[in-house]
Amino acid sequence: MIIEASQEARNMDKSLLERFRKAYQDLELFPLINARQIEAFRVDFANDTIARLEQAVEDAPPNGKLIFAGHRGCGKSTLLAKFAKQMSQQEYFVTFFSVADLIEMSDVNHVNILYAIALTLLSKATENGVAISENTRKSLLEWFTTTQTETVTKDLKSEVGLGGDFLKIITAKLKNEATFREEIKKTYERKVSELARKADEIASIIQVETRKQVLVIIDDLDKLDLGLVEDIYRNNINSLFLPNFKIVYTIPIAAIRNSELLPILQSVAAPRIRMAVCKFFKPGDSHKPDGNPNQQAINLFLEILQKRIPEELIEPETARQIVLKSGGVVRELVRIARSCCSQCLLLIRSQPERSDIKINEEILQLAIKDLRNEFALTLGENRYSILVTTYQNLTPKDAMSEEFLSLLHGLHVLEYENDDLWYDVHPIVVDLLKRKKLITE
Repeated sequence: MIIEASQEARNMDKSLLERFRKAYQDLELFPLINARQIEAFRVDFANDTIARLEQAVEDAPPNGKLIFAGHRGCGKSTLLAKFAKQMSQQEYFVTFFSVADLIEMSDVNHVNILYAIALTLLSKATENGVAISENTRKSLLEWFTTTQTETVTKDLKSEVGLGGDFLKIITAKLKNEATFREEIKKTYERKVSELARKADEIASIIQVETRKQVLVIIDDLDKLDLGLVEDIYRNNINSLFLPNFKIVYTIPIAAIRNSELLPILQSVAAPRIRMAVCKFFKPGDSHKPDGNPNQQAINLFLEILQKRIPEELIEPETARQIVLKSGGVVRELVRIARSCCSQCLLLIRSQPERSDIKINEEILQLAIKDLRNEFALTLGENRYSILVTTYQNLTPKDAMSEEFLSLLHGLHVLEYENDDLWYDVHPIVVDLLKRKKLITE
């Protein structure tokens, strides 16, 4: 009898472990790209941003470019995937790709971005059965397999000639081989116009065959290190704007606040659409014990959690606190919730006899401790001072200083928008400042 009860308890624990593991894995599905993920987890928000994106693309000239800015993790990727699907149902041939899927993130530059555009356009055309004459296909194959160094070209042609899918071979090399990326850079760095012409050639074939305008949407450029982003846009924006079709480029919010980059972005006259962070409070209200949050916004974020964590695994008030600690950034909501699930999985393994484990205030505080320490890793005396000033005044002394922009890029500081722009410190970083007695309760 005792043995049977013990076995039943073990089975119950295993079930609990599997439910938390599934919640943990479901929280990993962000951003939402494929149809199954969207069907299971999407919560509609920022529809006004999609409308503004559509208007900007529709009103742009045939070679128009668009800059889409926002905090890392604010939901741009999920929104762009929805936008791409929506535009493809209209008169557009849409190619949507993440630069992270094609190029090692530490090695992204304007040359391999343009090369990736040409490559993905041809891949998308092939995938969609766009008719390409044999002579044109051979010409494109010759171009993609010809580089500056004769031995590299010979090896590449030999590898492709073995019968493999040359697009898959080139794509894999671009992603995985630093020597190949360096070869592409050496080949086209001084003749980026050739890269743009080749992309134009492929786009022209698509437009003639499909009778649709080409629209390329490039995601995840905003997730690059800030210095790399600034260099790509500050020094090479004219190269990125060479292709003669519509392109949406992503950029982090910190980059468009850079005093050197902003005039350059303004000079190219490309529309800049900004995806704002979800506001839970009016300016300053989050600092008040009786601050009254926007319940509609809170409910939206609670719905995102509810689609991933079964209600029996989380206390309602704790779910609300997770939402508030996110600061209105979707990825932060997901990051905090995943950390909570991880703490529960650890507890189940260390205390297998328990069947009452759920995400509660104690679990949340354990999760926040780890995330708080992550934020603290990059902080020094000067940055703490900037954070305190920003918290107290809802703006820093210098919103374009390199130190402040780094804090903005790292999500230590969040940018909000009403009639005016204003800033606040990430709620978890606020906890850090309080623990260090740099601000009062």
